[in-house]
Amino acid sequence: MTAFSSDFMRIIHERGFVDACTHAEELDALLKAETVSAYIGYDCTAPSLHVGSLVSIMLLRWFQKTGHRPVVLMGGGTTRVGDPTGRDDARKMLTDDEIAANMAGIKGVFARYLTFGDGAGDAVMVNNADWLDGLAYIPFLRDYGRHFSINRMLTFDSVRMRLERETHMSFLEFNYMILQAYDFLELARRDGIRLQMGGADQWGNILNGVELGRRCDGVSLYGLTVPLITTASGAKMGKSAQGAVWLNEDQLPAYDFWQFWRNTEDADVGRFLRLFTELPLDEIARLEALGGAEINEAKKVLAHEASTLARGEAAALAAAETARAVFEQGGVGEDLPSVTVPADELAAGVSAPALFTRVGLTASNGEAKRLIKGGGARINDVTVEDIGRMVTDGDLKGGEIKLSAGRKSHALVRVG
Repeated sequence: MTAFSSDFMRIIHERGFVDACTHAEELDALLKAETVSAYIGYDCTAPSLHVGSLVSIMLLRWFQKTGHRPVVLMGGGTTRVGDPTGRDDARKMLTDDEIAANMAGIKGVFARYLTFGDGAGDAVMVNNADWLDGLAYIPFLRDYGRHFSINRMLTFDSVRMRLERETHMSFLEFNYMILQAYDFLELARRDGIRLQMGGADQWGNILNGVELGRRCDGVSLYGLTVPLITTASGAKMGKSAQGAVWLNEDQLPAYDFWQFWRNTEDADVGRFLRLFTELPLDEIARLEALGGAEINEAKKVLAHEASTLARGEAAALAAAETARAVFEQGGVGEDLPSVTVPADELAAGVSAPALFTRVGLTASNGEAKRLIKGGGARINDVTVEDIGRMVTDGDLKGGEIKLSAGRKSHALVRVG
């Protein structure tokens, strides 16, 4: 590994953040010599980001912690186009109101990871709609379109994969890479930003921006990407059996977020501690060396540290206490996900498959029936053996009914 002189480059290489970097030694020298501004862009396609975006968010956090200025670029403009990277089909076209609502939901995430303000190293948030919305089409094509080679654009993975699979790609989507490159140029002009960072799938788009800056303004810009994280078993980071692992509390309860990290595969514990916590590397080395059942203690540390950053320490401690009550004491815990069922409905009875789906433990009644047939469904810790089982107010214990799917997923039914 290259010996870097800047704290940022040294730390992110030691912790496994770097997939690729343009002119790494030049960038290292720049980061050592002055306070640098860097940005990462986030399109507003959902009301929250999920943990698949957390590597890049932690990258911005380390950038600020080492004395530099992070810029969060909200894609109010580019969301209207839709990034085709890694997709076989076009993204759903969102209305301006939907984009604005999603942006509002996403903004709250960053306040937990970054310090915003007006100081030299304080984070700022900008919206690319501020400059993209006002572009005049013909002047834009004349001034910037001429710098892009169609021959080269056709080789980019986001385009090539569509062509190879003979799936539709609109001219609107094809323009996305030009707009992203223009964002970099515009931010360099407006705010002196020198570095764009992002996921490994954005490497080609980032290079376009680096080259556009050189061709248009003769300025040296830099790009750095982080690896796209998959688990040791090959699963895509950010997904669980119940769906996306959202960063926002209103999209995913703190207990479910904590439990996601607690369920990390053994082989991923060390890597995830380096990427998603700020624990010292020697402590991480000690934790990942734990063997047998002791590795579960390392997973609890990971769950606590990651949850504290995303949701706050109080939420992390409450989630841990709920997990202790559920798994170690056979109880229910106050922080478990729950639904309220009207008293008259519960008195009449609700089918077990429907109730498991209603509380989010299964995605459909069919999946719930398969869970029951496989012996993985329990009501108040008793295995459900009949898919025709009805759940009634007679199942209430202390005003609650505990449902379990497998050993790790639990929820409560309360009467209202």
